[in-house]
Amino acid sequence: MPAADRSNHLVSTEWLADHLEAPDVVVVDASWYLPTMERDGAAEYRAAHIPGAVHFDLDAVKDESNPLPHMLPSPEVFSSAVRRLGIGDGMRIVVYDGLGLFAAPRVWWTFRIFGARDVVILDGGLPKWKTEGRLLTDEPTRRQPAHFTARFDHGMVRDLEDVRRALAAGSHQVVDARPAARFAGEAPEPRPGLRSGHMPGALNVPYANLVVDGRLAEPAAIAAAFSAGGVDLDRPIVTTCGSGVSAAVLWLALETLGHNRLGLYDGSWSEWGGHSETEVVTGPA
Repeated sequence: MPAADRSNHLVSTEWLADHLEAPDVVVVDASWYLPTMERDGAAEYRAAHIPGAVHFDLDAVKDESNPLPHMLPSPEVFSSAVRRLGIGDGMRIVVYDGLGLFAAPRVWWTFRIFGARDVVILDGGLPKWKTEGRLLTDEPTRRQPAHFTARFDHGMVRDLEDVRRALAAGSHQVVDARPAARFAGEAPEPRPGLRSGHMPGALNVPYANLVVDGRLAEPAAIAAAFSAGGVDLDRPIVTTCGSGVSAAVLWLALETLGHNRLGLYDGSWSEWGGHSETEVVTGPA
């Protein structure tokens, strides 16, 4: 499988520093954290962010009718939210987060699922930007509203029944991005009310195995991590995790390897582990 051009997915801090003032570039702070991390992405944005960046809140731009965390909103809700942020058609969207590579891929994936054609991730994110001593500000960014045409790509997302069928038929590999201890049922879930373990037949490639110092690992290391998890890179894959966030890290990594037969289970373990009629198993894959 030929590796894709990583510049289609990632831009350097040097590139962004040179293009911060470009009228067609918009920077998006996607910082978001698990409850157990005890960090607040919105508060961190208010304290210090890349100049000109707007904050995209995963827990605000969501399907309000769904009790699961930060499920994809409707196209109308998404377009209204990003319009208020000043993000419009034809812009280059650069997404970053406060861990380097954690929540940014989920927001990158979300923009793409709603039709954004030019959206990339800042390689190394805010930690690398800070380490290099680049400019930060606490000034809120106010952009003029812009028109964003949202077109939902149903082919990129999977629901509970899709995953059930994939597992039963063996048509797709379901690859879980959660840490090995949570996948095996040896560690509790960070959200209350969820059973511990994994879907029968699922494979485990912890997202942290694909990230080195807040940056996406090199292609050989990515391929080795998937191979170690028992994943056949020549077959279709559905990525999953706790709530659909780190599953997008797997998606990003797979795309940089040239894999394009992908789906992401939006409900992930928040849905499967909390559903009364789904089977849960423990132990390694």
